[in-house]
Amino acid sequence: MGVLGAEEAMCRALDVAHSTPPGDVPVGAVILGPDGHELSTATNRREADGDPTAHAEVLAIRQAAGLLGDGWRLTDCTLVVTLEPCTMCAGALLGARVGRLIFGAYEPKTGACGSVFDVVRDRGILHHPEVRGGVLEEECAEMLARFFEEQR
Repeated sequence: MGVLGAEEAMCRALDVAHSTPPGDVPVGAVILGPDGHELSTATNRREADGDPTAHAEVLAIRQAAGLLGDGWRLTDCTLVVTLEPCTMCAGALLGARVGRLIFGAYEPKTGACGSVFDVVRDRGILHHPEVRGGVLEEECAEMLARFFEEQR
């Protein structure tokens, strides 16, 4: 796969979200390496794995850190995810020093990148990633809405 722009990367994250295991909220995450090429992908797997930390972002960060081979810092990487990260995931991307975050749908109940909290821009933290929200927001929100309608 070639170098991806924001919209193309979000389309890829949406494709990844379609492979979310049944019962898990369909969220897809893609990490682009320093050269802009796809480094890792993941979906939510909380229900499938019985693991409350198995959010797409955390799993993609773990995989990317293992592939880069230079430790845990993802400073020159971009995390692309279909849903605004929660507090746990925002903390994980800060801890991994992810350089750039692109997300699709805003999360008005648990979003930690501007909606409810703004963990990634807090003045008290040392690392501040570049953040862009609302990329293909409608498509990302529609996928989530369909999932929750089917759950009812």
